[in-house]
Amino acid sequence: MKFGNGQFVNSAMYKGQNIQERLVDFAVTVVRLCEAMPATVAGRHVAGQLLRSGTAPAAHYAEARGAESRRDFVHKLRIALKELNESAVWIQVAQRSGLAAEAAAETALTECRELSRILNASVRTAANAAGGHVHEPETEWTIPPLLEDAPVEP
Repeated sequence: MKFGNGQFVNSAMYKGQNIQERLVDFAVTVVRLCEAMPATVAGRHVAGQLLRSGTAPAAHYAEARGAESRRDFVHKLRIALKELNESAVWIQVAQRSGLAAEAAAETALTECRELSRILNASVRTAANAAGGHVHEPETEWTIPPLLEDAPVEP
């Protein structure tokens, strides 16, 4: 693959950089979503939790790209997946409670789910390349779909 400056780059490296950029963009989206939340007790709590979990996957992915072994790579990717899963929950809390604008939360949640699927695929690929020697969890890390607003009992 050739970049605009004429340099040739390994396509796997380019793909990894693209994922890294998407994770950084997701972190920026989360920062903006949190900054827009009200300065109430609930707003500060949800924003703080989401800020921590939503900005972590980019850093964990960067660490995975520099992993010392395939096992270390998979481990760090799984940590990034856990953070994405937690982020999805906090985005849903913000969305359902009205702490975040519906459209902004939905955009963040959609990207969170897409990134989760990408990292899941990377974990599976790395584990298969290791000849199955990398322990895989019994269930795939997935982000549950947004449930319809269920009536809340008093």
